[in-house]
Amino acid sequence: MLAIYEILYLISAICFIIGLRKLSDPRTARVGNLTAAFGMGLAILVSFVVPLEGDHNNYIWIIGSLLIGGVIGYMAALKVQMTGMPQLVSIFNGLGGGSAMLLAGTEFLKYVNSGNNNTIILFVIVFTAFVGAISFSGSILAYLKLDGKVKDKNVILPYHQVINVILLIVTIYFGYKTMETQSATDFMVFTILSLVYGISFVAPIGGADMPVVISLLNSITGISAAFAGFIYHSQIMILGGILVGASGTLLTLMMCNAMNRSIWNVIIGGFGSSSPKGSAGEKEDGVHQEATAQDVAIMANYAQKVLVVPGYGMAVSQAQKQAKELDELLAKNDVEVVYGIHPVAGRMPGHMNVILAEVDISYDKLLDLEDSNSMMDEVDLVLVVGANDVVNPAAVEDKSSNIYGMPVLEVWKAKQVIVFKRSMNPGYAGISNPLFFRPNTKMLFGDAGSSLKKIAEEVKNLN
Repeated sequence: MLAIYEILYLISAICFIIGLRKLSDPRTARVGNLTAAFGMGLAILVSFVVPLEGDHNNYIWIIGSLLIGGVIGYMAALKVQMTGMPQLVSIFNGLGGGSAMLLAGTEFLKYVNSGNNNTIILFVIVFTAFVGAISFSGSILAYLKLDGKVKDKNVILPYHQVINVILLIVTIYFGYKTMETQSATDFMVFTILSLVYGISFVAPIGGADMPVVISLLNSITGISAAFAGFIYHSQIMILGGILVGASGTLLTLMMCNAMNRSIWNVIIGGFGSSSPKGSAGEKEDGVHQEATAQDVAIMANYAQKVLVVPGYGMAVSQAQKQAKELDELLAKNDVEVVYGIHPVAGRMPGHMNVILAEVDISYDKLLDLEDSNSMMDEVDLVLVVGANDVVNPAAVEDKSSNIYGMPVLEVWKAKQVIVFKRSMNPGYAGISNPLFFRPNTKMLFGDAGSSLKKIAEEVKNLN
């Protein structure tokens, strides 16, 4: 019988791997998600019937917890808006880390009372508590910052990077002390310090860099799950945790490269500071040009190629619906419309892909950073809808800017650029954008959804 269980676990693992692979492409992401979900469901069912040592009469607690958690998760998924998706991911990820932390605490007490002297098992328990606590408290703070419930200025201390390093060293020391004394008090102090470090780790990181933080915390949760698998001798937990940890780490590295950031600075909680130096936070200055919806409609209607650059502002105003309508109108006039997707546009990885897929915009129209920049000279009109930092020329031209070296969509190379904004205030990262004052750039102020709707109406009038 054990062989059958192992085969079923193997099938679950294969579903996880196939699901992750399919998630790498928008065309297959839905199937990938369902495949991975099937694998998880199968793993849970097998775990109910696999024979275990000892007395196990906790099925009522387990089933009750699954039902309660399932209902809460389902209701949350139904109600969440696209603008709230990063917050949802953060809090769910944090709860996963919190579960690992609680499991480690339970197993520590069992370990001490059993008189076990296996140092490796004790290290796994302590390390699981460490990474689980960091993931829990860090993710909760990330959720609060993304949701606007906590302001950056309220959680940043002077010399915060130095504080983080000292706090990390003290936390590691208490982890070592816990292994030496096997004291419940030391373990509690160690866990509390880990929770505090998780908060301190996320605190100095600015909102524009939060997608990287979410990805990193997700990988940390995967690592904690893998170590929890070692505690319970569960191969499927180990494999699932490793897959989450590895994919999250790779995604974090890719996003750091996309933002010209150092992974080391992420680890010590020092990159993307909410009070950046250089050009960050400065007031916009210069002479900008303004456009009307009719102006943009005329330019778009008689263009050959239009590039739309979506950002978080598109998600806020739900402007993807109006973008789809304008796309269809222009297509009737043989205008080619494509979408330039920056890897870190929005508040989480893939945010822009999801909101565009929500209105059935063809995946073939979604271009990555490299493809978008390679064809920028051929573009007649760029519509920057709610994006700011990912189209900032300072990343290429201004060595004093703290985003210098970050790969961006070089929209200023197009013939004409229209930037949709509510005002001339700096974007989410608080960095001034010289694009707004370029000769070939015009500003269209107002809600992005309303502006796109007016443009679509004007295009209809032209035809």
